[in-house]
This record gives sequence, structure tokens and C-alpha cells, in this order.
Amino acid sequence: MPANVAPYNELPPVLTALFKAKASRGLTFEQIAQTIGKDEVWVAALFYGQAKASPEELQAVADAVGISHSFLASEVGAQWFPNRGIGPIPPTDPVIYRLFEGVLVYGHALKAVIHEKFGDGIMSMIDCKVHVEKKPDPKGDRVVLTFDGKFLPYAKW
Repeated sequence: MPANVAPYNELPPVLTALFKAKASRGLTFEQIAQTIGKDEVWVAALFYGQAKASPEELQAVADAVGISHSFLASEVGAQWFPNRGIGPIPPTDPVIYRLFEGVLVYGHALKAVIHEKFGDGIMSMIDCKVHVEKKPDPKGDRVVLTFDGKFLPYAKW
């Protein structure tokens, strides 16, 4: 994994080091997730600096990929907080753009169905689990994304 190409060149050195360590061991996010007892999407978010790990989780990740725990903890430990943004709008990466496009195309319809089923509120992205599955299909494999978020009604005061 070359560190001089996007999106790696925009990451802090500690996150680039995580990606390099992952690649050097030939690990997938799923394998790391199984080792540390987390979901693969959460692990990937951690590698991109979009999730916050506890000291125990940092130790488990360090052990899984073979990187120095003290280096990892000094860079993304208790004093550090994630940046959960996606970058420029519209996104330029084709995969991220297609996800963005999905919300543009179906956003109002999804909002209407959520309101019909739950009332006036939103789906939390803070209390949310995201899963990616590969579903074989004769016409070509399908990507199944599941966003399992808590419903949060708007407050009245």
C-alpha cells in the first residue's frame, strides 16, 4: 500500500502506519475485527480516523497488526478525537460518490417512509451499526448495506 496516494496521503502518519501494518500481514478488516471482537466497518472507520478506540481496543489493534501500542496510543489515544467527515461534496471517489448518489436519489423517499413508520424524527448515526455483505447473484454479485440505527424523535418544548 503506497502511502503517497489518496486517500492515504491525506491521513496522519499513525493511520498510514496502521494501513501498512495491515497490508504487511495480509489482513482484512474482517480478520482484524474477529481478532478484537468488533465489526469490520468499525475497524475500517478506526483506520481512517473516524472512530475512537478505548485503550484496550488500541492494544488489541496494535497486537493484531503488529504495530507499537505506545506509538498508537500516543497518537490516537485519550487525547485524540476522530474526524468523521467524508471530504469534499460531492465526493470524488466513485464508491463514496455512489453512496452519496443513493441518498440524493432516494433520500426523500427514505425520509417519507421513516416518518410514516416512526413519526417525526431521525435515524441516529451515533447509535448505528453498519454492515456490508456480499450476496451472490447470477447477474453479478450484489452489495448489501445495512444501516441499523436507533430512531430519535424530535423533542417538543
